[in-house]
Amino acid sequence: MPLIVENIVSLLVGVALFIAGMSIMSSGLKKVAGKSMKKLFNKIGNNRFASLGIGATVTALIQSSGATSVMAVGFINAGVMTIFQGLCIILGAYLGTTITGLLVSLSSTSISVFMPLTALIGVILTFFKKEKYKNFGEILIGLGILFVGLDLMKGAFGSNSELTPFFQDLFASVSNPLLLLLIGAIFTCITQSSSATTGIVIIMVAQGALDLTNGFYLVLGATIGTVIVTIIATIGGDTNSKRTAVLCLIIRIFTALLATIILWIIESSTNNAISQGLLKLFGGNLSLTVAMFLVFYNIIFIGIIIPFIEPIVKVGCALVKDRTAEEKKKYLTYIDDRLLITPTIALGQAKNEINHMLELARENLKLGFNMLINQDFDKKDELNEREDTIDYINNAITEYLIKLSHEATMKDEKKVGSYFHIINDIERIGDHACNFADGAQEMSDNDVHFSEAAIEELKVMYGVVDHMFEVAQDVFFRHQIGRLGELHTLEDETDKLKTKLTAAHYERVTKETCTAELGAFFTSAVSSLERTADHLVNVGYAYINPTGDDENIKADLKMA
Repeated sequence: MPLIVENIVSLLVGVALFIAGMSIMSSGLKKVAGKSMKKLFNKIGNNRFASLGIGATVTALIQSSGATSVMAVGFINAGVMTIFQGLCIILGAYLGTTITGLLVSLSSTSISVFMPLTALIGVILTFFKKEKYKNFGEILIGLGILFVGLDLMKGAFGSNSELTPFFQDLFASVSNPLLLLLIGAIFTCITQSSSATTGIVIIMVAQGALDLTNGFYLVLGATIGTVIVTIIATIGGDTNSKRTAVLCLIIRIFTALLATIILWIIESSTNNAISQGLLKLFGGNLSLTVAMFLVFYNIIFIGIIIPFIEPIVKVGCALVKDRTAEEKKKYLTYIDDRLLITPTIALGQAKNEINHMLELARENLKLGFNMLINQDFDKKDELNEREDTIDYINNAITEYLIKLSHEATMKDEKKVGSYFHIINDIERIGDHACNFADGAQEMSDNDVHFSEAAIEELKVMYGVVDHMFEVAQDVFFRHQIGRLGELHTLEDETDKLKTKLTAAHYERVTKETCTAELGAFFTSAVSSLERTADHLVNVGYAYINPTGDDENIKADLKMA
């Protein structure tokens, strides 16, 4: 095998192992630090420095700025965190993720020889019964794999490597800082990991395949590309989450461009004063110099940005407008912010809007189910449009209830709490309708169809679930608490049908009257119907008991 091919394979496998190691280590760290993360997020206030510190700490614990950003966006979407708080946390995450670069820089030290052995220790720990040891084992396995990947990447750029002169020539011809910035951003968008980009750059600089200053430009580009994870997290989210993503992108582009221009001017006019000064400061260690450059960049520019968060948020609100009154009218039938001055009326209208949302979910479940058994996609656009409406209503009611909760009386607080639970369950029912449509499309693409026996069985179970909609509406909307028992009985019936239908399907497979290929589609459909039944029971129970605690149901029924 030609040496160049060996070098390329070594590089690609090294990158794959590095990313896999990061993922495994991050997963283990999340499990170990899960409770600490929750405690930290519970301490969120309007103190920008506290929020910044929380974002940095959580990211340092779980080794993923993307995960921290997604959590922050989720909280903003749920209305429990403001854009101001979320933005401060995400900026902290950008600072916390620099720990990864420092970790990678260890590959240039003598200790790196022993780091892959952590994977062996990790494997041993996974044999212990205690979950704590298993989680620490997962962290060490990820760390070991990460360093194996780094070693492979270093080998790809070794003294006899044909890749080193290739990349030296390549980056000598692609020396424009703005182009290098773009390359770093694009590569990070593809991998969805700034850590992967930073790791590769550190190895290339350390092995002489990349000039130190060019390495700086590439890692600056990575800081822009990492925002792609935040942007993806806002798909289907509310206006505030989209504003947060836009602001993150603007901040990262602005600061990276500004840093690039400053670096470009100083480096070209002073014979690389910044890169050589940092290199001297860190004892000639190229790996550590790249890692620390990223640390300094984040500290300096986040320090500049943090005092101006409030006006920056106002810019985001100006750039990403709220839906117009006409758009709101298209989706909402009952709720209106003007009603909030009379909480009792506002609460009643919220109830009407939720009932409307439940009817939309019922219509979509029927459409999705018909697609599944008939593979008729004429109304797929209608289903998707209605799903968008359900999602919008869900977000709108959430915001509305948050505003209403500030004005609600003690008597109405329980109702407001129950409505939060109910709209979540209804939204999930809408998702099951989409799952039916997706399953139908996949079956059609693979040219497979349910047998007549399977269709009849599914129709029976769907009939029970569809009847549950009527009962759940009577309990929630018409306050017919006496029908809760009937709702529970119907849910028990769906549980039994799930077991019965699954067994019947596998019997058909055994008798070869049905194919095993259909097993995944059939069991998925049955599971979706059974889970929809669970959500409908929650709609009924949540109205009298927001916590969903079955032990208190009898007491709540008496009080009702």
